[in-house]
Amino acid sequence: MLQPYSPEIRFADIDAMGHVNNAVYLSYFEQARIHFFSQIINSQWDWNRQGILVAKNEITYKLPILLNDSISIHINCSHIGSKSFTLTYVITRGEEICTTGSSVLVCFDHLKSGSMPIPELWREQLVLLKSTVSQSEEES
Repeated sequence: MLQPYSPEIRFADIDAMGHVNNAVYLSYFEQARIHFFSQIINSQWDWNRQGILVAKNEITYKLPILLNDSISIHINCSHIGSKSFTLTYVITRGEEICTTGSSVLVCFDHLKSGSMPIPELWREQLVLLKSTVSQSEEES
């Protein structure tokens, strides 16, 4: 089971209304992806040869997040294609769902400047994650 990511909410993340600014959520998702990949891929990975590009982000704001809140970001995989995959995010504060979102990520070889098939190690881990999520949803 993957560990959720728990970002520190900085004062700079807060807007004039006293809650996390809507633009900051994409940074939280990015940090959560780094945490996610550090759990499923060897830290010696060559991100120039087998990297990713963000093709699409979506966010649904449900409840505001405040400066002193403790939040967790849970990541799952909802779709696996040949060169891209979709990660979904759920930001929780305790049992409350504050935000949901998703990112379509395209595998990219930065040295050749082109998309590439999902590396086999990634695919194996993504399939495992996706099947684990599907099983837990069936059990609930």
